[in-house]
Amino acid sequence: MNSPKANLLLIDDDPNTLASLSRAFRLAGHEATVCDNALRALELIRAGRFDVIFSDVVMPGKDGISLLEELRNLGITLPVVMISGQATIDMAVRSTRLGAADFLEKPLSTDKLLLTVDNVLKLKRLEAENRELRQRVGKHEIVHSGEAMRRVMAQVDRVAASEARVCILGETGTGKELIARALHQRSPRHDGPFITLNCAAVPGELIESELFGHEKGSFTGAATRHVGKFEQANKGTLFLDEIGDMPLVMQAKLLRVLEERQVERVGGDRTIPVDVRVIVATHRNLDELVKKGVFRQDLYHRVYVFPLVLPGLRERAEDILVLADHFLSRFARKHGVKVNGFAESACQAMLQYRWPGNVRELQNVVERAVILSEHGRPITAVALGLPEASGQGTLPFGVEPSFDFAPAPEPAVAEAAGPGRGAGEAGSAVSVTAPDGTVLSIATLEKHAIRAALLQTDGNRTQAASLLGISIRTLRNKLQEYREAGDPITETADD
Repeated sequence: MNSPKANLLLIDDDPNTLASLSRAFRLAGHEATVCDNALRALELIRAGRFDVIFSDVVMPGKDGISLLEELRNLGITLPVVMISGQATIDMAVRSTRLGAADFLEKPLSTDKLLLTVDNVLKLKRLEAENRELRQRVGKHEIVHSGEAMRRVMAQVDRVAASEARVCILGETGTGKELIARALHQRSPRHDGPFITLNCAAVPGELIESELFGHEKGSFTGAATRHVGKFEQANKGTLFLDEIGDMPLVMQAKLLRVLEERQVERVGGDRTIPVDVRVIVATHRNLDELVKKGVFRQDLYHRVYVFPLVLPGLRERAEDILVLADHFLSRFARKHGVKVNGFAESACQAMLQYRWPGNVRELQNVVERAVILSEHGRPITAVALGLPEASGQGTLPFGVEPSFDFAPAPEPAVAEAAGPGRGAGEAGSAVSVTAPDGTVLSIATLEKHAIRAALLQTDGNRTQAASLLGISIRTLRNKLQEYREAGDPITETADD
């Protein structure tokens, strides 16, 4: 039986049972720690690292079921197998409800014990793999519904099975690493490692060591041997992000490795063969870099075999709301917030905005909005805090940005606009500018939004709170906060 070996904790007040259990497990190659009471067992569990716990049910003092209950209350989810010579249906039911992995009756056969350990370890491994898979899928999932990304993914499927070098081109925040992962996962190398290196994030003097590794003592501070990214990626894929920022001297060394398929560690005296598929990416125009002499033409031809161009988010408008919903679900779970989707005003704001920071900017905007949102309410355009839709992604230098804080008015709000103010005027935007070009803080945006809502509703707090998507209590607390800070918001009416 080629089962993985486990570190077991055995708890029983009978020394003969402990001796026979520990002997059986050790003969099978497992590690076994024995303990004769539940209180001591708690100390061992807190201090040690066990894979499975076997506990008797009936013991003096704290019994096995009480121990299991305390472990669950402490958030300790180790698999616990209950054993008893006085088993009852009630014991088995209580143990199962508390999450026991199994319930065994004495006398215990060696085969049954070893089979139980194997089954528990397999289940534990499957649960860990499922958790990892859910995290990986959630983090690296490519969410899309439009034609632009469908074309990209069709190209990914076409080239993934080959060994061709792919150069992923796209603006910052378009998801170049996600596409590189997709290429790896769809390739024959999918069982091998996927290793990444951002060439722009590593100082020029360290990038050689990062890529090729170094030997102990090869330079000041090299206290141990370091295995480089190429060796780490052997039999897998190496993704070099922002290759356009790699220093020229390193470009020559990278070219040699791509040609010879072997590396030499810094300070080493032997070459190490490597079997690696290299995928590169950049937000820069490599053709222009070659013309300027800052990117080697021979390396360009080595890495630019299959160019894959990613569209900016503004070019895939049909994906914006799909992505926004995806991020909303993810961050609501992450931050433990219940959010009732997006208000229509928020959807319109997201569709009209140009997203110069692409998907990464959308992700950050949604996460911030989720954190600031009122529990159980939809996210409004105000909460998103996007610049006013003007058909521009980024404004020319020196042009002041304006921000639209007023969502489209509800009919009730328009009717309550007051004498001389029509529905269109009630819903007009209030612009806030930053003359020096600095980014306004969330606190500043929040205060301006509150002032705009109160102006729009003639100071009616109830209607202003509804417009902002917050509770009246939250609005009152904010107004009190501003008064205490000596900077109150003037209101013309009350609720």
